[in-house]
Order: sequence, then C-alpha cells, then structure tokens
Amino acid sequence: MLEIGRITKPHGLKGDLIVDFFSDHPKRTVAGSLYQTSLGGVSIRKIAKHKDKWRVSFNEVESLEQAQKYRGLVLHAEAIEDDTVLFVHELIGKQVVDQYKNQHGRVESVLSNPASDLLELKEGVLVPLTFYVKHDKTSVFVEVPEGLL
Repeated sequence: MLEIGRITKPHGLKGDLIVDFFSDHPKRTVAGSLYQTSLGGVSIRKIAKHKDKWRVSFNEVESLEQAQKYRGLVLHAEAIEDDTVLFVHELIGKQVVDQYKNQHGRVESVLSNPASDLLELKEGVLVPLTFYVKHDKTSVFVEVPEGLL
C-alpha cells in the first residue's frame, strides 16, 4: 500500500478532519475513496478543498472526540493502475539519459519545488521533472533545453 496523505487535525465539532494529500490523483479525492490507517479503514463521505489541504468527512468518524484519535495518522491506499502516474521511488537510482542519448548520472532523490519537482543527481545537478519523458527499468529519459546539463 502507498502512503498517500496525512491527517493533520480535526475541523469543527462534527468529526471533519483536515487532510494533506501527497497524491494529487483525482481518484484519491472523491466520495467513496477508501484508505487504511493504524486505527483501521476509513472511507470518504464528503470532501472539499480547504486552503492548501482538504476538509474530509469520513463515514467512520462522527464526532470531535473520534476525530481527535485520527490526528497525525497516515493514510494508505492501493496503487491506482494508471500509466500516467509517476512514482518517485521508481526514479531513484536510475541513470538520467537526455534526448541525444548522453548519460548524466544517477537520480539520488526527488526534491519538492513549487514550479516543478526536481531530479537531484549524484553530482548535485538538478533536472526539472517538466523535462521528464519516460523511464524504464534502468533509465530516466529527459528532453532538456540546450545547455541545461
């Protein structure tokens, strides 16, 4: 199961919770979505955007007292079969290859950045994910502007 969000705090007296989702997949933020927590399974009854997070009503949480027990818990869910989804853990350790078949080093980490997440290579080079094309078992393929690498 994938870690896809964290409950930050209760909101209001009826058991609503504020959730910070790590996944922006539209199937994650709709009524009926199912998640696992250390307290068991929960399913979304209602959901609405709340500032930069989400206000969520879970079917299993009906009061502020119940909601307090969920504070800080991580939400897990099954992977969504979708070839447009990109998982960070799939890129770590792979060789970055540009459109000219030049190799530029291995991906050490992926850094969160407001404009575009960045592939951080072992040598400290940063490559915006906006230039990502595809990946296979050993390589990450990018199309970068001349002079970036």
